[in-house]
This record gives sequence, structure tokens and C-alpha cells, in this order.
Amino acid sequence: MLDCTLRDGGYVNDWNFGHSVITGIYKRLEAAGMDFIEVGFLDDRRDFDINRSIMPNTEAINKIFSSVKKGNAMPVAMIDYGTCSLESIGPCDSTFIDGIRVIFKKEKIAQALPFCKAIKDKGYKLFIQAISITSYTDSEMLDYVQKINEIKPYAFSIVDTYGLLDNKSMARYFYLIDHNLDPEIVMGYHEHNNFQLGFSNTIKFLEKDTTRTLVADSTVYGMGKSAGNCATELLAMHLNDYYNANYNLSQLLEIVDNDLMPIYQRRYWGYKYDFYISAMQNCHPFYVQYLLQKSTLSISSINEILSRIPKDKKLLYDKVWIEQAYVDYQNITIDDTTAYEMLKYDMKNKEKTEIVILGPGISMKEEKEKIESKIAQLNAIVFSVNFYDDRYPIDYTFISNAKRYCKFVDIIGDTKILAKLILTSNVNVIDYVPDYVLNYESLLSHRKECIDNSLLLLFNVMYRIGVDHVWLAGFDGFVNNETDYFDRNYEFSSMKDLHINEWMSQALSELSKSIKIDFITRTKYVIE
Repeated sequence: MLDCTLRDGGYVNDWNFGHSVITGIYKRLEAAGMDFIEVGFLDDRRDFDINRSIMPNTEAINKIFSSVKKGNAMPVAMIDYGTCSLESIGPCDSTFIDGIRVIFKKEKIAQALPFCKAIKDKGYKLFIQAISITSYTDSEMLDYVQKINEIKPYAFSIVDTYGLLDNKSMARYFYLIDHNLDPEIVMGYHEHNNFQLGFSNTIKFLEKDTTRTLVADSTVYGMGKSAGNCATELLAMHLNDYYNANYNLSQLLEIVDNDLMPIYQRRYWGYKYDFYISAMQNCHPFYVQYLLQKSTLSISSINEILSRIPKDKKLLYDKVWIEQAYVDYQNITIDDTTAYEMLKYDMKNKEKTEIVILGPGISMKEEKEKIESKIAQLNAIVFSVNFYDDRYPIDYTFISNAKRYCKFVDIIGDTKILAKLILTSNVNVIDYVPDYVLNYESLLSHRKECIDNSLLLLFNVMYRIGVDHVWLAGFDGFVNNETDYFDRNYEFSSMKDLHINEWMSQALSELSKSIKIDFITRTKYVIE
């Protein structure tokens, strides 16, 4: 067993465990009988911090573990190739660690292998980690294994970076490597839990019929990046039960209780549906997170966009590509000339000149009387953005967000609202037919950070129909808690980048040069 809690788990808390916790975790892992303990990352871009398990050089490791005995475990560290120079790595006999694991993607094999050889020459047991294993074709892997045999590291590991493997596909990689790898080289396996298969895949890995030594990675309580890892305590229990091992489970549970639960309660790790989607689509999780954070698309739409990612970009995140793909997906061009003419005509017949636009902020509830009074005083035409509430005299409901439209339909049900519904052309109509459909692309903001913000899109509608003064209520800005919305029906799980308040302030300040803007309710937006 190779426990990598102090390294992989550090993605959760930026490796800031605290010095006593770092040393305490090592001592308990050693007492539990771990065969290998990964003490953290070597990364000379980082300053030395005795409280963190990411260290600029091997001397920093010595300082952190100066009071710790290695015991029967082999302590190792990891290097992400390109983040730590050979000059930062002292000879093995001068350091606390006995081994170094090196990770790099296949594009860097030619540059990374000489670096690996140099580490071996310094006396360390060299572990080479084949990350993003699913990105290799069989011929590429066979060529890689041949190069590995020439270096003859201590271990070579299958790394399922994006949690894509099931038992069958893991077995295919295993036998492809096992039949061609030098028999004296240890084979390792490191998984992620995107499909909740980390534990079962690891069990199947250890069951493989081979004469070589196998090493399985795990972290206590599954702590780790993305969806987490195979849990050390589960794997140790399995090995005790079926392989006559003698790992001390109580020591592992003490780590969970004393050291990890306080972190877990603040920073959740484990199975998450965004990492499930990324694994299902065989793509980098950043693509999924980008689309989910938009809070504008249904899951079916997100899956459709993800299915269009070119093969060579799937596991190498391309932000420019996904930004354009998002816009292109929603770009359903229509001729909205008649819709604008009808809207202008309808608004003119109301014989009202002032415009009030309502947003779903908590001030809609807390300042309700103030809003009602201002609407009555102005005798205003009232628009709502991405929601409808019959407690207000709303004349038009504007929705430019497919996800909000689905929520609107769910809430309204079979009820006929008193307002007229305006949709943009990117929204697929389900049950509630709109009165007006406006071309989506022509309304997009030129500001990249909030290109499709619904309020900004509605302002572009206002500008086009000749409105010169608007009153806003319920656009409070974001703080990312339960006070963002007056009705929890309008909450979505994705968090907003709090820079949105700054970006919206800038956008509204620019719009105010063409349309006068007044706020009825409190807001974090500042118009200059």
C-alpha cells in the first residue's frame, strides 16, 4: 500500500495541514503498517512553509520531518515534471525520503525521461507515473514501456487521472503493460473516484495474475483532488480480510477523526456530479465546470456541447474553444424585426413612460413596500428578469437562460401568468409558449466576463426600442449564500465568481451613458 494523503489530499487545502498534523499523519500511517508514505510535493516555485506538505527542495523535507523516524515505511515525494529542478534535489543519502515519483503527460516523455534518469542517479528509488493513461493508444503505451525498461525505474504506475476506467478497461491496460514491462519493475495503480470505482478497481488490480510486485495508491478517507481516491482504511481492511495483511485500522481511523474531519467539514471532497459528467464524456473536468458555472444550460445541452469537443482537446483543457463553443451552441439566429415592432406597439398602448426592471434578489422580499410604492408613483411598465412573481404587477417577463426557463415552467405549471413572456432564441420552448422571441446573438454583451448576463441582454433590448431611463430593483449583487435570491426556487448549485459584482458595475456604468439607471433597492453594483 502507498498512502498519498499528504500529497494528493493537499489539493483540498493547498497542502496547509499544519506541521503537527503532517508529522502526526506520517507517524500514524507508519504505525498502521503502510509500506510507502508519500510526504508531499517537491515544487521549487513554492516558498518553504513548515505547515505545508508542498516543499521547494529536499532540505525542506528534512526540516519538516526532523523529529520523525522513518520506521518500516518507505517515505517518498512527488514531482510534477517542470516544477522542480534537479538542483533542488539533494542526494538520496542526505534526505528523509527514499523515493521520488515523477508525473508528466505523454507530450513530455522525451524531455521528462532524462530528468527521471538523473533522479535515479542521485540514489532515489524512481517511480514513473503514467498520468492520463486513457490518452495513450496501445502502440504509444508499448513504445513508452520500452523506454521505461531502458531506464529501469523502481516502479511504473497506471494513473487514471480523470477516473475514466472501469474494471475491464483497467485490466486491458494492466495486461498490456505487464506483458511488456521488465519483470523486476514494480507496477502501481492510482485511481480517482469519478465513477465511484476507485475501491473496486483497486481490488481488481491487486487480484491480477502476475509474478511482479503490485503497489496500490490510496488516501485516508479518500481525501484528494476532484472526486477523491480509493480510501486507505477500506483498502487496508480488504487486504487484512483477504490477503492476511495486518494493517492497523485504528491508527487510520484516528487520522480521519483527529486530522481530516475538521478539514472535510469545511472543504468537501468525494463523488461529485460534475466529475461524473467529465468522466462520462471522457473530457477534462474544467470543460464541465465552465458550462455548469454559467448556470444557463440544461444538463442535456451541456452534454451535447461536450460531445462536440475535438478528440485532441478532450483531455487538454482549451478555454478559448469552450468559450466559443458555448456561444455557438446558443446562437440560433432568427429575424426578430416583427417581434420588436409588436413589443414597441404593445408598450406604447400602455400609455406609460417609465420602466422598472425587477431581479430575483433578496431585496425583492425585504424592500417590497418600497418597490410597490415606486412602481405606483411612476405608473411604470414592469419587466422581470428570469422569474415571475404574481405579488408584483409584472407586465413582461424576460428570460434568456434555458435553465431559468425550465425552472419557470416547473414553477408556473398550468397557470397562465398575467405578464407577457419574452424569450431569446437560444431557449428551447417546452410548454409555455412565448409572446415574443428575440435574436440571442444580437443582444450579447461585448464584455467577455458577463457576455450573456440576462440583465445586460434586456438593457440591449431597451436600447433598441428607444428606452432612455430605467429603474432597477432586486439586483443586489452576489455574495454566494442564501441571501442571493428572495425565493430559493431560483437558487442553483453553482457558485458565482464574486468578481461579477465588479464586472456588472463596469457594464452598467457603460450602459448608463445611453440609458439613465436608478436603483430602487440596495445593491453591490456601483455606477460611475
